[in-house]
Amino acid sequence: MLGGKGKLLRYLGVPPLVPASRGAFDRLRCTLTGVFFLLLLLGSDGALAAYPVSFLDSSGSHITVQKKPSNVVSLVPAVTQIIFRLGAGDCLAGVTVHDALAPESNHKSIVGGFLAPSLSRIEAIQPDVVFVSSMHQRVWNGLAEHGCQTIELESHSISDLYRDIRLLGAIFDKEAGAEQIIEGIRNELALISRKVENIPATRRKRVMRVMETGENSLMAPGDDSFQNEFIRSAGGTPPQLGKKGETVYVTMEEWKRFDPEVVYGCGGDRRAIERFLSQSGWKDVQAVREGKVFSFPCEMTCRASVQTGDFVAWLGSTIYDEEFASDRNRVLEEKTVRTHSIELPLRYVRSARVDETTIFDFPNKTLIVEFREPMRVTSTLEGERKGIAAVGNHYFPPPCWSIEYRLGLKKWQEHTFKTIGKTQESCCLLFTGADMGNLSVQKAQFKDMTVYALVTAGVESNAMRMSVDEGPFYEPGTINIVLLTNMKLSPRAMARAIITATEAKTAALQDLDVRSSGSPDGSQATGTGTDEVLVVEGKGIRVDNAGGHSKLGELIARAVYDGVREAVFQQNGISARRSVFRRLQERRIDIYEVIKGCAFPDDGVDVRRRLAHLEQILLQPRYASFLESAFALSDANERGLLSNREAFETWCRSVADEIAGKKLETWTDFVTSEEIPVVMRMSLNALLNGLLSEERQPAGGGLRNLSN
Repeated sequence: MLGGKGKLLRYLGVPPLVPASRGAFDRLRCTLTGVFFLLLLLGSDGALAAYPVSFLDSSGSHITVQKKPSNVVSLVPAVTQIIFRLGAGDCLAGVTVHDALAPESNHKSIVGGFLAPSLSRIEAIQPDVVFVSSMHQRVWNGLAEHGCQTIELESHSISDLYRDIRLLGAIFDKEAGAEQIIEGIRNELALISRKVENIPATRRKRVMRVMETGENSLMAPGDDSFQNEFIRSAGGTPPQLGKKGETVYVTMEEWKRFDPEVVYGCGGDRRAIERFLSQSGWKDVQAVREGKVFSFPCEMTCRASVQTGDFVAWLGSTIYDEEFASDRNRVLEEKTVRTHSIELPLRYVRSARVDETTIFDFPNKTLIVEFREPMRVTSTLEGERKGIAAVGNHYFPPPCWSIEYRLGLKKWQEHTFKTIGKTQESCCLLFTGADMGNLSVQKAQFKDMTVYALVTAGVESNAMRMSVDEGPFYEPGTINIVLLTNMKLSPRAMARAIITATEAKTAALQDLDVRSSGSPDGSQATGTGTDEVLVVEGKGIRVDNAGGHSKLGELIARAVYDGVREAVFQQNGISARRSVFRRLQERRIDIYEVIKGCAFPDDGVDVRRRLAHLEQILLQPRYASFLESAFALSDANERGLLSNREAFETWCRSVADEIAGKKLETWTDFVTSEEIPVVMRMSLNALLNGLLSEERQPAGGGLRNLSN
């Protein structure tokens, strides 16, 4: 209640300072008396005192929010991220396909993609507020006719981002949380500014964000884009092309003249960029010659949102890896700043905790399990170790990855052990790039036998299928598993436990259909290529077998399986019931690019409208299921397990007829790219043939109403 009244006092202009005179005191007393009676009129609920909230949105419209929204649709992924970070996610009812990548969005209704959301699906939710961007004019007009409140919020700069966070904080009665988010971003940006301030202007690197490539064209952010502000905040020098806008064309002459030293894209477009930059002329710049072409997650690169500070830090350390690894550019004291304990009730465990420590100016997190007496352990990173007083798993965040690469694993380990107050002689650690905040602690028990599995996992960038993908480099730790039991394991049992844990990990990845990052179109991942297992000897009854047919092996497998699934969900938002759109993305099948690349008849239907139609079809469980079945059949076909595809072809024809609302007399293979597996091409062609025929029918035929 006091928080709400405090906001009301602030809105009424009551000064926060102690008055300097008796007259000032009397004036303040009169003001407070009036406020007191006003509060009585408003009621005792502090939340009521914060409303109405009035402001100008990004379009310049005057907006008044009368009360806290409770049934919200967000069509803007950056806004969705802020709402979740504010702790107001329970107010969200609908999100876009792109928002559905976040773990928090798993149980929210999907209303379509960002480019072409479904008006009918939004209306079905009956939202009290819809957050839109300037690209949603059609939706804005449609909702306005139904009296739904729309708010346009777009951040074109970091200052815009702060404004939008504050507005959303006021709208959802989370003002204190909004200020904390802003303070966190500002602190991160200030840290990077301090780290690069000693780099002379003559050594500042030329950096370009590449947004899209065509047959012989390249696009980048305009001079006024927040993406170039990110580059400047990271200490880089972006191009000045004399062009404004979110995306602008870059000529080969402009490209060569700027001669970037660092180039980066986002998501799965790195291969496309690398192929494009292998062409004559485009490859003739310093960044390409020196292999300084990078890729970052799209949700960080393409949005001004809550992860802006994290992204600028990661970008800065990538651009200036040598400088960030140097002691001369160290800003913060290296020490443990906070810790939280973990319940691990084993008799030989003295304590278990996660420490957050500042290392190379960035927050690292270390799981530490300390023993009451020295133990023997078996680690796939270090082999068998004796006399070990503590084991654990150390997380170093993305800004530290390039530093670790430059220093080398040995020096990085030495520095880490020194900072966390442990020695390599008595402590055995694994290392990971998966956030220790997403650690999964699993317990499996049968009678008096107990197993604990402590698991971190991340599968988005380096998941691989053994026997299929290349192994071009070595880097320890992504899916890391620490195993402890209340039994005393023999050396044989410890070694066998590693096989059991590995098989359980692979089973979890396959049951989640995690794709290989090297061959996502046809291969499920078996691991990440950098996975590690650490087994602790333990104390208790001696056990000599941890294989699949033993009870101990069963418990290890169960704990690891559950731990991997939970850790993957917490780190990457991947669950078995994720949307068909995400599963397409994981196979690097971009339906927008698929439609753009199809030779449709010249019927005047633009790409966005056709994309909207296809998205609405796939939002229907019946057709989503058809495509999900195609995923499984495609994998089987790629492995040579299908002897004949005629039955599936018949199903494809049936689906196309159903979408069209009639039996199709003609069939066109719109999707012909051999980069897409044949079964997936068949399924996409079924959807597109039905869609095209349905579009040509009079209103009311087929599934036409889905495109509203």
